[in-house]
Amino acid sequence: MTDTAAPANDGQPTRTAAFEKRLKQRYAQERRFKLFGLFAILVSIAILFVLLGNMTMNGIGGFQRAELQVPVDFSSSGLAGDEATLSEPSAVQMLEMQGLPQIVAFAAEQNLGEAGADQLSEHAWRQVAEAVREDPLLIQRNQTFWLPASGDLARGLDGEGAAEMQALAAELERSGKLEKRLDWGFLTRSDATDPQQVGVWGALKGSILTMIVTLALAFPIGVLAALYLEEYAPKNRWTDIIEVSINNLAAVPSIIFGLLGLAVFLTIFPNMRSAPLIGGMTLALMTMPVIVISGRNAIKAVPPSIRDGALAVGASPVQVVFHHVLPLALPGILTGTIIGMARALGETAPLLLIGMRAFVATPPDGFTAPATVLPVQIFLWSDEIDRGFIERTSAAIIVLLVFLLVMNALAIYLRNKFEKSW
Repeated sequence: MTDTAAPANDGQPTRTAAFEKRLKQRYAQERRFKLFGLFAILVSIAILFVLLGNMTMNGIGGFQRAELQVPVDFSSSGLAGDEATLSEPSAVQMLEMQGLPQIVAFAAEQNLGEAGADQLSEHAWRQVAEAVREDPLLIQRNQTFWLPASGDLARGLDGEGAAEMQALAAELERSGKLEKRLDWGFLTRSDATDPQQVGVWGALKGSILTMIVTLALAFPIGVLAALYLEEYAPKNRWTDIIEVSINNLAAVPSIIFGLLGLAVFLTIFPNMRSAPLIGGMTLALMTMPVIVISGRNAIKAVPPSIRDGALAVGASPVQVVFHHVLPLALPGILTGTIIGMARALGETAPLLLIGMRAFVATPPDGFTAPATVLPVQIFLWSDEIDRGFIERTSAAIIVLLVFLLVMNALAIYLRNKFEKSW
């Protein structure tokens, strides 16, 4: 009897021509998918660089201002006052009564000529007064100041405005008496009608106070609501309605929350219009659904074995939630909080409705004082015709982005610090 040997294939499957064709198609699809993904990333990076580059180029001018050189001879000015008196906050008013504005105007005319002195900013003498208040010994010697020029002369220095103003700016620049100088005061001053005098500190402080109120209300209430819905609430029709409502609230346009704040909070607190307290309460309503949704997902992601193990060693249900589940879910909750707070920081529409668009020339001194916020300040400056305000708008956007990055970096640090593995 003869044995017939079967064809050997070494255990390898038979690869037909149709199989090879389909395999090549799958490989080609995978390559195309990778290329599309890489293209999308490159386009996103390119758009980001264009945006940041455009804001940086425009923002550089926003951190500068046109300043005139004015040497002041205090020794022959007749100003009087001891070191203790000139160091007090009321020293500015005292120097004004002694004629400091006239002294500065005279010194400017001597150095710049009548035409140049006329283009000195109206409130430039206040900068001199503040310098004297910081160093009272200045009234005993000569001191050269760089003081803000008028908006017309600043436009002339940029090659805009009237021809005679451009000629005057060119002449003063050639003589070294007019320069574009870095303006650190932009970070310490508040809003003004002159782009040469504006600053972002008032709006930045208003944003900080508003974000503090938003976080203080939205975070604990959102986390507790997520814990209740996920760990304690019975599964019935009412909880289903609550869950659907929360999901819908997360997608509601922000202006609706502004209408709610206008109808509720300003009715209860009619004298706190444009206060950070009202703005924070309004933004907390908008941020809370995001924190609740992310919190529930983070709590749901904690393995059931953590709960079972804690109960097995004698922990109570409350101890299980607050000693085991919540610490493990906290990083995920903080991720949702970062997203919600970043959205709240950039909101303008709800704050416009509750009146946080007022002209605020002094920084707010508390949660109930009139204030504005950086997004609203940027919106108002962008609507100005003066080119100086356009440059200041770009600079304020850079400040807002830096504030956002710092806030997010702090939140990410806390998230990583509390992150635990199991």
